[in-house]
Amino acid sequence: MSNDSEADEAAEDDAADEETESGLQSGDVVKLAYTARTVEEDRLVDTTDEEVAEDDGIDTEDQEFGPRTIVLGEGHIFPDVEQDVFGKDVGDEGTVTVAAADAFGEYDESEVRTISKDKIPEDDRYPGAHVQIENEQGHVETIIGGRARVDFNHPLAGEDVEYEYEVVEEVTDREEKAQGILRMMLDVELDLWFEQETVEEEQLVESEASDDASDEGGEAAEESEPEYETVEVEKDTLYIEATPQLTMNQQWMMGKQQIAQQLTQLLGVDRIIVQEEIGGGGMGMPGMMGGGMGGLEEQLEDADVDAEEIAEEIENAGE
Repeated sequence: MSNDSEADEAAEDDAADEETESGLQSGDVVKLAYTARTVEEDRLVDTTDEEVAEDDGIDTEDQEFGPRTIVLGEGHIFPDVEQDVFGKDVGDEGTVTVAAADAFGEYDESEVRTISKDKIPEDDRYPGAHVQIENEQGHVETIIGGRARVDFNHPLAGEDVEYEYEVVEEVTDREEKAQGILRMMLDVELDLWFEQETVEEEQLVESEASDDASDEGGEAAEESEPEYETVEVEKDTLYIEATPQLTMNQQWMMGKQQIAQQLTQLLGVDRIIVQEEIGGGGMGMPGMMGGGMGGLEEQLEDADVDAEEIAEEIENAGE
């Protein structure tokens, strides 16, 4: 092969690599507008368009609509749809058919089981009722005598799903990106901000003496205590305000460590601090944070308890 041919082939490979890496890639945060329907019955599965939902008879009063924020490569949408988005640019559209096996699973006849109707709450003992039995979700098909036939398949099992989507925006602002990811994970709107901070940390000191001792057998190094020094380091910090919506959020309570780890990786920060502000009188234990003994007396009066009588009982107990 001539040198010119090799050069041409290398140039073609470089061009192919550039083409492969162009457009949206794993780790990018985007806003996606989409509508998903079953292929066979054209039943609405999900949509970000309020008008589409209304036209389909969906009650939209307590729901929020608009493009969804997702992180590509994190499994926030079906893999087939995600693969189609890779390489696209803002404004591009696409249509993807997701096979049943890759959507909500194939329909499994063995998941339709007969159980005692007593396992079903009385208010749900009718055909079509959605029930939870022993941590399994299902819907009642029939109830005859003391037995019930319950289908534990996903309601959309066996259905191919067609997704029509549009890439509305690539999110690059860090705060907007953090807000979008948390909204997707927890369905809450939170106050948050980033700060670059200088903090002090303790770091192990590697002394020449310990290095020499290690080379000679390590006896002195083993006997001597490790030395530390205080150094200043820069930390990129994400602060999150701990509102009641966050602290009482079920997903947050069950998996805050995992969520924080994901945020650290996705946003490229050094640490995350969840900050709770507690202020005003009447909060906390009496005598703390503005309560005082006066607050205790008022609470005892409200409870119809004699404060002097309690004090006398405590004094007698001490004797």
